[in-house]
Amino acid sequence: MVAARPRATLFLAGISLVLTISTRTAGAQSFKSTGSMSTGRIGHTATLLNGGKVLVTAGVGPTFNYIGSAELYDPSTETFSPSGNLAAARIFHTATLLNDGKVLVAGGIGYSGFNASAELYNPSTGTFTHTGSMATARIYHTATPLNSGKVLVTGGLGSGGDLVSAELYDPSSGTFSSTGGMATGRYLHTATLLNRGKVLIAGGTGSSGYLASAELYDPSTGVFSPTASMATRRDGHTATLLDNGKVLVIGGVGSSGYLASTELYDPSTRTFSPTGSMTTGRYLHTATRLNGGKVLVTGGLGSSGYLASAELYDPSTGTFSVTVSMATGRNGQQATLLDDGKVLITGGIGPSGYLASAELYVGLH
Repeated sequence: MVAARPRATLFLAGISLVLTISTRTAGAQSFKSTGSMSTGRIGHTATLLNGGKVLVTAGVGPTFNYIGSAELYDPSTETFSPSGNLAAARIFHTATLLNDGKVLVAGGIGYSGFNASAELYNPSTGTFTHTGSMATARIYHTATPLNSGKVLVTGGLGSGGDLVSAELYDPSSGTFSSTGGMATGRYLHTATLLNRGKVLIAGGTGSSGYLASAELYDPSTGVFSPTASMATRRDGHTATLLDNGKVLVIGGVGSSGYLASTELYDPSTRTFSPTGSMTTGRYLHTATRLNGGKVLVTGGLGSSGYLASAELYDPSTGTFSVTVSMATGRNGQQATLLDDGKVLITGGIGPSGYLASAELYVGLH
């Protein structure tokens, strides 16, 4: 059972980190150590750039400090290097790759409180510059790139509580504008771009607690409409678009505690249906669709604490199987599919505290 609700101070415990990652193998699959970041961080983002490098931004570090720095991971050398500083240190923000290759960093919380500001990272210069601010400061929101090139920002938590509002960022003007509001205020939810261009909003937490409800955003009308609810109320889950166009919702936390259950959303019927459960309930884990179509689930927080375990979901059978574990249990990490099919796991928090370490998942790609 989970007694405390997540807020902006989630996981902030100042513990120094000394960690050495070892390689663990299981057949053709393995997690192996790769270069570490310059600082341990959680609440950060990791965004794959067009050239194949990964941009890691902001977060919070071992001394409770909000981090304003950014780092680049180069898969060819397996090293991190510094790459500019944000104007505002922040945590629980979003970072979204735009069509022109720049990265939009929006919202979060920092030294001045909830943040409405946004910045653009330019890979060609390695610098951040201001862009238009959101109308509403928010954390635990989502930011989804649409087929039009605009970015849809939904919900989140603000100074007044859970948010129903949504905004659109237009890269051509560098401004945010309001779009239709959701029926339900929510944060720690998911937003998934479907194959036909609509966006599925699912779960999260609102004023009534954990949510099972879901909504669809239609970019052509700017309107949210209800769709079928999930079987289980959950937040801190993941939602992954599969090759067949369905959306796999995994884990999270609900009224019964950490969830191992999963569900599939079918856009053709606009309904959720159960699919195979994980072996371990987990919360604030990662889920990454591999090039072969399977989904890799890593880490998170479970009833036994920080999880190092990983599982693979096979859409052809609708089942999960245990795969090789990470070298360290971690929660709040980021997972990024690289161009070569490997998966980069960065940061988070584990038994030793805030993690600067990173691991690569190799296999089934």
